[in-house]
Amino acid sequence: MFKQFGGKLTPELIKRYEQSPNWYDGCFQNLEETTMDISASEMPGMLYKMFFGKGNVTPEKNLPVEAFDKATFLAPDDSLKYIWYGHGVYLVRLAGKTILIDPMLGQDSAPIAPTKTRRFSKNTLDLIQDFPEIDLLLLTHDHYDHLDYASMKKLFPKIKNYFVALGSGRHLESWGVSASKITEFDWWDTHTFEGIELTFTPSRHFSGRGLRDRAKSLWGGWVLKSEAVSLYHTGDGGYGAHFKEVGAKLGPFDFGFVECGQYNERWHSIHMFPEEAVTAAQDAGINRATPYHWGGFKLAFHPWKEPAERFIKAASAQKLNYTLPRLGQLMHLDQAAQIENWWEAFK
Repeated sequence: MFKQFGGKLTPELIKRYEQSPNWYDGCFQNLEETTMDISASEMPGMLYKMFFGKGNVTPEKNLPVEAFDKATFLAPDDSLKYIWYGHGVYLVRLAGKTILIDPMLGQDSAPIAPTKTRRFSKNTLDLIQDFPEIDLLLLTHDHYDHLDYASMKKLFPKIKNYFVALGSGRHLESWGVSASKITEFDWWDTHTFEGIELTFTPSRHFSGRGLRDRAKSLWGGWVLKSEAVSLYHTGDGGYGAHFKEVGAKLGPFDFGFVECGQYNERWHSIHMFPEEAVTAAQDAGINRATPYHWGGFKLAFHPWKEPAERFIKAASAQKLNYTLPRLGQLMHLDQAAQIENWWEAFK
């Protein structure tokens, strides 16, 4: 269990983080004032409701995941191919390279909590054995629902390089990854990897894996650009002015993975409502968007299907092109959008 916490903070690491323009008052800070409207006295009741509350907040049956077609995924292609595995996990093929984003494929998104937060699909860790070699792992932030020790243990032999949010590298190093394989990014840092330009972009969120490391690593999104395709992954976070800034500096984008799920009025500043996710996509100049952060875990009180349903309604009203793939479905940027409401087959 203690391995799950990841790397410990040290005075040397703090000194390095203090060099960031986004660190002040002892931690990393958002660009806009960001708070959660939850008092300490309310927390036990909210946790009880989270774990034991009733309603259509989880599927009655396990959601199936389509089998991985390695040959088709690896077939030469200049465009973008991707697979969504629920919540925040994306396997991407771009410019002949395989990229894995936020690979939390474990069965419990709260591994240090007394009660499990069960994944909607079974045996997802077994998917890793069929994955090809991973040229690059991207990490948006260090929360347990995005960085999981059980997943990483299985992935380590496959991963060649790691691009991660500033401060997150200490977790990987504590798990045995060589520092020479890890590159940490501050907001707006850009590196070129095998013909792909990658930029770490701001988001409005927070970080931490324990009681004493809140906001002691950074959080954000990723922009990936090859000669043929531009992709924007927003990262987790609330709505803010940064979406227009990302669009102005790096857009427009052929495609976008847009955070949409696990929202609530009480923590509105760190997770967007679906209508805001659509607006964020338009602010950034995304041509076709797909919502993520749903279909994997119950981390809020809304019905599990609601993020997709509200996203579609808002996207249709605001004339945003969208696609909503099935879990494990191999998608191609140049194919027709997947607009079938596949989740309606499940209660």
